[in-house]
Amino acid sequence: MNRADAMRLLAGSPFGRVVFTRDALPAVRTVNHQVDGDGNIIIRTRLTSRLTDTVRSEPAVVVAYQADDIDPIERTGWSVVVTGMARPVADPERVAHYEKTLRPWIDGVADVVVAIEPTLVTGRRLVPQHTDAGPIAS
Repeated sequence: MNRADAMRLLAGSPFGRVVFTRDALPAVRTVNHQVDGDGNIIIRTRLTSRLTDTVRSEPAVVVAYQADDIDPIERTGWSVVVTGMARPVADPERVAHYEKTLRPWIDGVADVVVAIEPTLVTGRRLVPQHTDAGPIAS
């Protein structure tokens, strides 16, 4: 799948998983997101979260972001993985915009906006395996 198709699928997905390093180990958090006009993935999190600590501790932090839509019965769907730099959004106008347009699904305060700038975008479509006689049953 090409980058444009992968980003289009990601933009249409309601949530994904952000992967970052926490105490030298991988950490994963499920979050909702939106893709902005520049192609950045925007998420909101808490000021006190480990993700916020990680993103604020360095000017830019490498993270991965993954979303998918997979039918477990038909074994079809897609998966997209983005690797890129995560930075807190500091511009007050942008922060106010995302506070209005991106409502977190969890209760509590989400007072930090993070932008992930995609560097590497990969996507895979999952299609059923076929033989000459039709789909393979398992």
